[in-house]
Amino acid sequence: MQIELFEQFDKLKVVCGTDEAGRGPLAGPVVAAAVILPNDFPIEILNDSKKMNQKDRIKAEKVIKEKAVAWSVTAVSHKTIDKINILNASLLAMKKCYEKIRDKGFEVSILLCDGNKTPDVDCPVEAIVKGDGKIPEIMAASILAKNHRDRLMVMAHEKWPQYGFNRHNGYPTKEHYEALGKYGPCPIHRLSFRLTEKKEEREKELF
Repeated sequence: MQIELFEQFDKLKVVCGTDEAGRGPLAGPVVAAAVILPNDFPIEILNDSKKMNQKDRIKAEKVIKEKAVAWSVTAVSHKTIDKINILNASLLAMKKCYEKIRDKGFEVSILLCDGNKTPDVDCPVEAIVKGDGKIPEIMAASILAKNHRDRLMVMAHEKWPQYGFNRHNGYPTKEHYEALGKYGPCPIHRLSFRLTEKKEEREKELF
């Protein structure tokens, strides 16, 4: 099945990959990226962004932005996440990324998305579970999305340093929960998320 899938993609004219970063954090936006790669792209530099260290991600990002046929990045705010939920916000970010590339004049033959849900777009679209470790275009998108979101959270740290956003990027770490307990939420926290530690998690630490 997977071989047939790749053979199908190879015959297509323009393959665009998209992925998001930041579904799990308690604060900040969700960020998506979309990428079209040339046939001669050095795919050996790519991987699932979660499996790469920061230095390698930044190196890969530079090459992606220099050599990609097209790329785009979109952030959807915490306010929108609270309004439409994180899944819909993630799909919205992917859709906006695709539309940015489409509006530059690229006719995408198929949009490949990481995960098992697809955004509502005006071209053929396919969801690939764990695609950020399988499909070069999705790997590239995962790297751009991750790096962009990390930089946004460093900026957030400069404004609200008490939360440690530059260390955990808004994810639900013990440090983050402790800061929330002490200071309460800041303007970029996702109020629709659980902003306190679950009771059973605290009990695990005690016993």
